[in-house]
Amino acid sequence: MGYFSESLSAAFDLIFQLDQEVWLIVMTSLKVSLLAAFFAGLMAIPLGITIALNEFRGKPFLQQILNTLMAMPTVVIGLLLYGLLTRQGPLGDLGLLYTPAAVVIAECILILPIILNLTIAAVQSSDERLVPTLKSLGANKLQLATQVISETRLAVLAAVVTGFGRAIGEVGAAMMLGGNIEGFTRTMTTAIALETSKGEFELGLALGLLLLTIAFIVNLGLQLLSKQGRSQ
Repeated sequence: MGYFSESLSAAFDLIFQLDQEVWLIVMTSLKVSLLAAFFAGLMAIPLGITIALNEFRGKPFLQQILNTLMAMPTVVIGLLLYGLLTRQGPLGDLGLLYTPAAVVIAECILILPIILNLTIAAVQSSDERLVPTLKSLGANKLQLATQVISETRLAVLAAVVTGFGRAIGEVGAAMMLGGNIEGFTRTMTTAIALETSKGEFELGLALGLLLLTIAFIVNLGLQLLSKQGRSQ
């Protein structure tokens, strides 16, 4: 117990004394996760709205695939991307392996099905009179999509926030594609995994506490969005 309490005290010291190494790791994590959530949202939101507003053959099968992708292990994504980005791979000439860009790509692919599925669910659960009313008023596809986004904006934003929360807690693909390079690709999850195994328990504990704090803030944001949505 004495070892844990001393380590916990040292972890708080690292946090509140603004240890440069700790906060550099935190900022790297936030940067790659925010970029991943931004690019995933940029692709998933319009695609999700399009899927939700249109009926076509294979739609149930597509949604089944998306449900499957939501549960895909992160190491599988890391493995596939590693094969593509390694020097011997088809995209090796781009030199992306062991860079923040590779981690962003991996996290983007990881959370894309999550944001896409939640966007589809948000549109399908909106007021069923909305789309027929807009169509009866002569709205074109762009106007229809714009109004649907406006009506479901809180639920769609919650989908992006959920994706960000998933991205910042990712470890498998980030480890394989980023390499945990100090000051470059070292994220909170990869640092916790590797530094603790090297005996740097205080550093791992400090990063774990900060990761829990971020997770709490993300979940609090989702709760507030949910309450705001129900009140409207």
